[in-house]
Amino acid sequence: MKLIELKNVYKIYNEGMESEVRALNGVSLTIDRGEFVAVIGASGSGKSTLMNILGCLDVPTYGEYTLDGHDVSELSSRELSRIRNREVGFIFQGFNLISELTALENVELPLIYQGVGPVKRREMALAALERVGLAQRASHRPMELSGGQQQRVAIARAISTRAPIIMADEPTGALDSKTGVHVLQILHSLHDDGTTVILITHDNKIAATAARIVRISDGEIVQDCPREEAGVL
Repeated sequence: MKLIELKNVYKIYNEGMESEVRALNGVSLTIDRGEFVAVIGASGSGKSTLMNILGCLDVPTYGEYTLDGHDVSELSSRELSRIRNREVGFIFQGFNLISELTALENVELPLIYQGVGPVKRREMALAALERVGLAQRASHRPMELSGGQQQRVAIARAISTRAPIIMADEPTGALDSKTGVHVLQILHSLHDDGTTVILITHDNKIAATAARIVRISDGEIVQDCPREEAGVL
């Protein structure tokens, strides 16, 4: 069943000027519910712009984007925020945790935005921390945690709302290889439970952990195939 569908999507900066940049240049892409997809490309290829569009952090200049049956191409910022908070959990390379808050409080943030009450919110946040093996660190602040633990808190925050989609942007980029493997194992565990996972990376080895590879270059999709056919193994 289609969860995500892009049709001929463009993202153009400084349109019509000498400095015009086509970050996305006529991209069409369909992702079914429950897939594990890696979007791979070099720096400047357009993969982060694509993630921003898919995650409703930005809107196309032209083209259509349907997310779970909703046409989100021309929604207001407020409407995008509402859909984003309900449909997508984000994991970033830089963790993006708030240093003054505990791990538990960081994980609770998206639930606060959803209007979840304090008791239920705490229960859901603790369950998410338990899922990533960090319930015992709930009262610790980010600076009291290792990089791998901070990334696991970020994953807990992404999954606390039980969003159907996880978008992970270079989630292992700031981690050592052993910790990175653990983070990927968590993502695969979420996928096994039915979550749709979209992994953004520049690394063939990381991409090779996904079932499907979408390669982007100069704002265009140049490859979209199963891992076995993608030449990333």
